[in-house]
Amino acid sequence: NVLIGANGAGKSNLVSFFKMLNEMMAGRLQQYIGTTGRAQSLLHFGPKVAPQMEACLEFDVENAVNTYAMRLFHAAGDTLVFADESLSFLQAGYSKPKVVPLGAGHEETRIGQEAEKAGPTAKVANWFRHLLNHCRVYHFHDTSPTARVRQYCYVGDKRWLMPDAGNMAAFLLRLREENATVYQRILSTIRLIAPFFDDFELEPPGTGSDVILNWRDRGSDQVFGPHQLSDGTLRAVCLVTLLMQPENELPDLIVVDEPELGLHPYALNVIAALFKKASHHAQVLISTQSSSFLDSFDPEDVVVVNREGRESQFERPNAEKLEAWLDGRRG
Repeated sequence: NVLIGANGAGKSNLVSFFKMLNEMMAGRLQQYIGTTGRAQSLLHFGPKVAPQMEACLEFDVENAVNTYAMRLFHAAGDTLVFADESLSFLQAGYSKPKVVPLGAGHEETRIGQEAEKAGPTAKVANWFRHLLNHCRVYHFHDTSPTARVRQYCYVGDKRWLMPDAGNMAAFLLRLREENATVYQRILSTIRLIAPFFDDFELEPPGTGSDVILNWRDRGSDQVFGPHQLSDGTLRAVCLVTLLMQPENELPDLIVVDEPELGLHPYALNVIAALFKKASHHAQVLISTQSSSFLDSFDPEDVVVVNREGRESQFERPNAEKLEAWLDGRRG
């Protein structure tokens, strides 16, 4: 799914919603609210216009439809609390869903609490916890000297790639040790984008210590640090690592906002091909402003976002309508 649309149409709002889910499932909803401008910034035109936020996520699974619903209400201190939260599942052949209410008035999701309980509803809650934890948003925009991806990371932080690739050195080290075939494919793909690149130099100083994203150039024995990778090359390395990890380790939903930033046109083609390959094993949601990046995808992949009044409209147009929309934007 490739989102396109004018600035301010609402593409980033959808991406931000999934980012909020990530933080919510990590028990950091209140922290997310505080660091994004508080409820005033999250509610549509502020709490006087929209005092609450609602979401309903519906998942088709084998012989059933599972639903997570929440309603967040504006509260004192310009924050949000749960007015309602519930899980439900509708099995094939039944007319009414089984609803598991999670209560009201709490500041953080109760999915995890429900999953730890005994009984049949715990299984449903655990399923939701797993799925929502595997809907992940990745932001590789920050490649500044202080970006986490350019710093040391704990060698044991290697289970999955962090949203900002802050643990990429540890993640790649694990792949090199546990899945050499995947690791070599990542190296080969990076070399397509950066022909000078030879290999990573991922050697922690000692057991239980930190590791950094050092690398070697093909024409030199010198070891270079992550601060000696250009912004575009570093972003490309992040994207290649994300999309070429083992298929069984891919998140269920991969969300990336403007992956084209800083990439050479050839690199864009390589990354687009990787997104399409990954989409056979996971759902992919991309937001882009690049027409050349868009050219790598099929018309049926594209979702056009338009702002109608105060509302964002998401539409998947046919090929003719999409071409007319693009022509209008080019004109």
